[in-house]
Amino acid sequence: MNMKDRVNTKWFTDAKFGMFIHWGLYAIPGGTWKGIDTPWVSEWIMRKLKIPIRKYESLAKKFNPVKFDAAKWVKTAKDAGMKYMVITSKHHDGFAMFHSKYDKYNIVDATPFKRDPLKELSVECRNAGIKLGFYYSQDQDWHEAGGSGNDWDFKNKTEKAFSKYLETKVKSQLRELLTNYGEVSIIWFDTPYTIRKEQSQDLKDYVHSLQPDCLVSGRVGHNLGDYGSLGDNQIPSHALQGAWEGLGTMNESWGYKATDKEMKSVNKLLETMFELISRNANYLLNVGPTAEGLIPEESVKSLRRIGKWLSVNGDAVYEAEPNPIMMHHQPQWGYITGKNNSLNLVIFRQPANEIILYGIRNKIEKIHLLSNEKILLKFHQEHRKNYDYHKLVIELPGKKLGKLPCVLKVSISGKPDINEKSYRADTF
Repeated sequence: MNMKDRVNTKWFTDAKFGMFIHWGLYAIPGGTWKGIDTPWVSEWIMRKLKIPIRKYESLAKKFNPVKFDAAKWVKTAKDAGMKYMVITSKHHDGFAMFHSKYDKYNIVDATPFKRDPLKELSVECRNAGIKLGFYYSQDQDWHEAGGSGNDWDFKNKTEKAFSKYLETKVKSQLRELLTNYGEVSIIWFDTPYTIRKEQSQDLKDYVHSLQPDCLVSGRVGHNLGDYGSLGDNQIPSHALQGAWEGLGTMNESWGYKATDKEMKSVNKLLETMFELISRNANYLLNVGPTAEGLIPEESVKSLRRIGKWLSVNGDAVYEAEPNPIMMHHQPQWGYITGKNNSLNLVIFRQPANEIILYGIRNKIEKIHLLSNEKILLKFHQEHRKNYDYHKLVIELPGKKLGKLPCVLKVSISGKPDINEKSYRADTF
């Protein structure tokens, strides 16, 4: 990630939790084409089964998501505690989910729906105080001779054709997105397979020339993003430096897939959230709406439960910092975030008797359940200054603290002052 010319990422690093939306023509087959239930993800079905452009284009005539309601989608995100939203404006199939004057292959001109969902979402997000970003596939475009990825309709790919595609379709549609929809907080690029470094830099500069405060995702390519992007469903093994974002699915597929029933539990989704936030990455959680324009009810229910939990425990998430204790392993019981003069211990598996932490030099003032300040926990500290040795023992009740996961707020005197060598083998 290029640290020299980054725009201000504070709103992004404070937000922590956002909604990713994969929605397009691929919602119609929903992972099945001519009786073939495609493995893996539904939005890649065109490439997976090498569907000819003309046959795939016919889906547009059937795409009429009359149940789409921008206000409901935004409310679902807000009720889940999400602070920003990123939706596919053009995925790899090349179809624009907005009214593009550059290319008639778009949701307004090519479908019976005749509406621009991105325009409607921009209004509702603005009203609700939700930041809005647009996913745009800059490298792969299976509908264009110059785009990468389609080797069944276009046999001979050239660098000249790819450069022309970037200068024409990509820049024209980026200009439309960045001038017709108000403030755009993120342009979320993806799969920089063939793009050269100077082309990635040029696209980033182009976005900033149109909206200087718009963040460019790490997948613009060549580590040039305004923030880093992890791999799909990737969990980092250590704390990351700078601004980062992790992204994950609620089941297997990103786009709607009728046969994909492997829904992750709410506890699993919350644990993924803290695996990321405790290591300094946001959590962009995906939903895949149906061809009718509905976010699947199972997803809505899970998001509602996440939002309910965050309404009580959000202090461990929003504006939180990663775990300041340089631990040699991930504790079995859960995760740690920091905020101001406190540490948040997010407990997914309650130990039998106690939690022990090393290296906290500060005086501990009190420890209580974040959801109920009246539930105080006993603790004691041991300090050996000649060794820079510091031990905190938190006594746990025999019974459960409450419904897990729960959060213990450890209030400390001053900003966390941690001996980072505490968990090293050789020295304190």
